[in-house]
Amino acid sequence: MSSPAPDPELGPAPEPDPGPGLEAGRDAGDARPSVAPKVVDAARFVLAEDGPSGATLERIAAAAGVSRMTLHRRGVTKADIVRALAQRFEEEHRQAMWRALVAEGSAAERLRLALELQCRLSEQNLATLDALDGPIGAEIFHEPGPDALTRSVFVDPLQRLLLDGKIDGTLHADDPRETATVLYNAVGHTYRHLRSGHGWTAERAREGVLTLVMRGLVADPRGTVG
Repeated sequence: MSSPAPDPELGPAPEPDPGPGLEAGRDAGDARPSVAPKVVDAARFVLAEDGPSGATLERIAAAAGVSRMTLHRRGVTKADIVRALAQRFEEEHRQAMWRALVAEGSAAERLRLALELQCRLSEQNLATLDALDGPIGAEIFHEPGPDALTRSVFVDPLQRLLLDGKIDGTLHADDPRETATVLYNAVGHTYRHLRSGHGWTAERAREGVLTLVMRGLVADPRGTVG
């Protein structure tokens, strides 16, 4: 099968990606089309402006400066764009957690930083995360099967910090892996609800959530931050 011809609006079609992951909504061996970065940027903008119900393909295409027919020719659906948004969010999360993992300070201080960065990333993606509710969100965030935990890309950094906290005596968690899943979801979902459902400011929601969860994890009062 020949490669797709270059599109003057989106540039050359990317080469097939042989690796794992969800780049542009595509797993290894998956024939889903790739989504140009400017379309992902446009989708994030439209979601923030109009919400999930208003983020039609026509609206996203217009914001990206391409035609709706261009997306149709590439076989790009709204689900593909949502998956590409999820991949963008996943990469931003990796970068934020790396910053916390390599920071100076006790494990409790670095965990507090990681959770602050999680809240800030959620703030930048409130509309995107709303769009990820449902089956695609489950695919992105959850491991398969009953009693599923959150995917490792989201919770491994928190688990690492909890294990570090057991070593330096500033944190306690009987089951670091399960605690990391509870922690990621408790902070993420509660922060978003306080912002969107209650209309709290970002600072009030962040401090309210983090003060509560850190109290349940800090083993040494010297490990508390703020």
